[in-house]
Amino acid sequence: MLTVYNTLTRQKEKFVPIDVENVRMYVCGMTVYDYCHLGHARVMVVFDMVARWLRAQGYPLTYVRNITDIDDKIIARAAENGETIGELTARFIRAMHEDADALGVLRPDAEPKATEHVGRMIAMIEQLIANGKAYPADNGDVYYAVREFAAYGQLSGKSLGDLRAGERVEVDGFKRDPLDFVLWKAAKPNEADFWDSPWGKGRPGWHIECSAMGEELFGKVFDIHGGGADLQFPHHENEIAQSVGAHGGVCGHSHAGKTIASHVQYWLHNGFIRVDGEKMSKSLGNFFTIRDVLQQYDPEVVRFFILRAHYRSPLNYSDAHLDDAKGALTRLYTALNNTPPAEIAVCGETNDYTRRFYAAMNDDFGTVEAVAVLFDLAGEVNKTRDAQLAGCLKALGGMMGLLQREPSVFLQGGGISDGLSGEAVEALIEQRRQARAEKNWAESDRIRDLLAESGIMVEDKNGTTTWRRV
Repeated sequence: MLTVYNTLTRQKEKFVPIDVENVRMYVCGMTVYDYCHLGHARVMVVFDMVARWLRAQGYPLTYVRNITDIDDKIIARAAENGETIGELTARFIRAMHEDADALGVLRPDAEPKATEHVGRMIAMIEQLIANGKAYPADNGDVYYAVREFAAYGQLSGKSLGDLRAGERVEVDGFKRDPLDFVLWKAAKPNEADFWDSPWGKGRPGWHIECSAMGEELFGKVFDIHGGGADLQFPHHENEIAQSVGAHGGVCGHSHAGKTIASHVQYWLHNGFIRVDGEKMSKSLGNFFTIRDVLQQYDPEVVRFFILRAHYRSPLNYSDAHLDDAKGALTRLYTALNNTPPAEIAVCGETNDYTRRFYAAMNDDFGTVEAVAVLFDLAGEVNKTRDAQLAGCLKALGGMMGLLQREPSVFLQGGGISDGLSGEAVEALIEQRRQARAEKNWAESDRIRDLLAESGIMVEDKNGTTTWRRV
């Protein structure tokens, strides 16, 4: 029986789907105004692992990860670049997919964009106003009245009194209460991207988009909502207030003798990636983009680095930790290289390694213990040269999106910190080709110079690009 840690109740619970024939998981995705950093990689890899495991256990899963393609940062970056919002977001959505594909992240079943669901957001805001949970202000904005939702703070554990005592909110004379948050933003002068609404031209606030899209795709209640720990408050707290405030749709959850109001049965949050003890983020300027890291390390090494830590634990980034992950993954692939696996789809039920692996993964996706089983199994393969055990190692690794390449290919090019592998060179050449097609000459030159520093000579001739090592 799978158990998961539910942030909402602060305890592990048996996973019991609302509808066993239709398990639904929604994960907050990226705001596409820049390249994804390693913190985004953790969200993508962690919930890809969760989706893979649910499906491996026979659950018919629908996995949705949204895309925020309209917000203040996107508008500012597009204006700074002298391009349209659509051009900016299309480019970074493409880059996000390239990064996710490189990390072995399977595409979600749906990737709704905020701009495609504004109508549903407006309808939800209207319902919140009708229910007395929101109000239009004189400046054309619409705000959620936080004090009208008695359960506010249940996800984060924050009380309204604590929030008021330590509030750090923008001074806004149009709010009834400093804690109220915006649902609809009136269009600013010279702002080109806006939608018509009952309150005038404008655009949705950030928090309303996930409530509206989750409802549109899944209905009023669904099983799992995931995201990074930084979204727990205020984003996910606000989502609950919006969704329950608009339609009820309360899952039948209780904790400590009282019913918990939520439109989601299980809330899952992955831990931060830290650099020198601080959360990795663009606002702090201490982030590393996925593509920067992949210029030094094989993508599977990065995936393994993320999965060998428990998804809820902080993960410390450093070259030393990635080098260690490279060495560890090399040991697993070496076992497979020395003993070609038998062609078996699953391990035998009586296999103790399988039982331990399943027990670990069914205990709140315990990848730390599951990876330890892989190493024990690899040690046995090295001792016995048993092809069936090698097949089992590959099968169990595959449930985490690992160990599916030809071992010799990884061992010859894996890690790439000592020189770019052929796969890495081809990926960079493709990124450069797209940059040239978009007339992004600065990015094209940057990639060419990077390749040159790694001993790769690039030649463009007759519309084609070739490369060679020098």
